[in-house]
Amino acid sequence: MFQKRTDLALEARELWQESAERTSRLSGVKATKTRQEGYPVTRVDILDHRGEEALGKPVGSYLTVDLTTFWQRKADFFERAVRAVGSQLKQLLPAEGSVLVIGLGNAAMTPDAVGPLCLESVLVTRHLISAMPRQFAGFRPVAVFRTGVLGTTGVESAEAVRGLVEQVKPSLVIAVDALASRRMGRVCATVQLSDTGIVPGSGVGNHRSALNAETLGVPVFALGVPTVVDAATLAADLLEESGVEQVDEQRLRDNGTFMVTTRDIDQQVRDLSKVVGYGINWALQDLEIEEMNALLS
Repeated sequence: MFQKRTDLALEARELWQESAERTSRLSGVKATKTRQEGYPVTRVDILDHRGEEALGKPVGSYLTVDLTTFWQRKADFFERAVRAVGSQLKQLLPAEGSVLVIGLGNAAMTPDAVGPLCLESVLVTRHLISAMPRQFAGFRPVAVFRTGVLGTTGVESAEAVRGLVEQVKPSLVIAVDALASRRMGRVCATVQLSDTGIVPGSGVGNHRSALNAETLGVPVFALGVPTVVDAATLAADLLEESGVEQVDEQRLRDNGTFMVTTRDIDQQVRDLSKVVGYGINWALQDLEIEEMNALLS
């Protein structure tokens, strides 16, 4: 069967259900649906090795916030999206401890710029708490780091982050990266959160060393925005929807790896990176969005 590429646990579960038209319950996986601030939220919990084998992802919790209606720009659409993402992240994180936020990706390549752009909206407080402990006593210590990419730095993201973690000694790490979706409808329309860490570059098939509790020695939480779709995966879905029963994987892959994105990716990435950055602030600091605006201005 043609292997379709996706970084979303939600879609991995969909693909399992579609394979051989399986309708039985997936052992080792639990899925629940709720709503937060008007946005649908799907939580997929991979409970054991059976779930790992079925979905190809490690044991843990994966929450997907559907922001499709964000682009309708109705009343308070930005504030509601921030609270939706921030509330889901807050459920995953420990209540206390210093935080290192990692922005993965290439700022010079728009579909891969979610991580670097997100950090522009994250409140950096670690140095302020050290310099003015009385004035910033109510803030959680937060530091940020842009890793760059191996092609421009000559340093693996995991190597750079490991070294920084050893020096800064955060209680936890939050990693932000661009992802790949299986469907165009989810590109720049969803945010996935997980407590299992992340593999930089996996969204474009350029797998690097993992960032997780095993490699860094502290809990690693990941936020990702799908910005691209693998062209072969998109073609396979379109062929199947057109009634083609057998898809020739070799022919689809013969021309190499191509990634497809939306025409207005620049604006979408900027807007969603800001949502993710503010969502991180919402989860970490006791602040309203107006207060974040004032502190970041």
